[in-house]
Amino acid sequence: MTTQSQPNEASPAAQAEAARQAILKGLDGRHIVLVGLMGAGKTAMGRVIASRLGLPFVDSDDEIETASTMAIADLFESYGESEFRDLERRVIARLLGEQQRVVSLGGGAFINDETRAAIGAGGFSIWIDADLDLLFARVSRKPGRPLLQNPDPRGTLARLMDERYPIYAQADLRVCSEDLPRDAMAAKMIEAMAGHFSETKESTYEPE
Repeated sequence: MTTQSQPNEASPAAQAEAARQAILKGLDGRHIVLVGLMGAGKTAMGRVIASRLGLPFVDSDDEIETASTMAIADLFESYGESEFRDLERRVIARLLGEQQRVVSLGGGAFINDETRAAIGAGGFSIWIDADLDLLFARVSRKPGRPLLQNPDPRGTLARLMDERYPIYAQADLRVCSEDLPRDAMAAKMIEAMAGHFSETKESTYEPE
């Protein structure tokens, strides 16, 4: 009795390259734009994802600080949130007009209608969805966030979730954040992106 040999499965490196190619093809030159509340892991995930896809990475808050020569907290204190949001909108519009890359946005950026429309035109948005306990544990390790400088930072974070999550839900893809090592969470996001573009390709296929 003979047994039929099974085809060899692709190596992890080959699988990673296939996912990378699928994502880049699906993006078709668009930016990957990461959105979500403070503490969701946008910057950390953005750096890893950019490295794995071979794309540059930029954090919009870093670009705002460079453009203004001021720290985000100082901008809030000196000019107020309204002026900060206007500068944020202009900086993001510039970034979206430049080379393809992975862009991490500040928590309030995607709420702006004009910014959201610009991302829809030139980017692929991913909402990193995290629950309150995980977010608060993370932001508590990094004090100084302007919106949390009050007697009830956890309550403020909960309010921001109520206000912003319905808008974040308009992103092209939602990935639930977990308390995982950075590389494992990045792998989950890449898998989700590859799966999204594979499903999109299948749904738009028309037989000849």
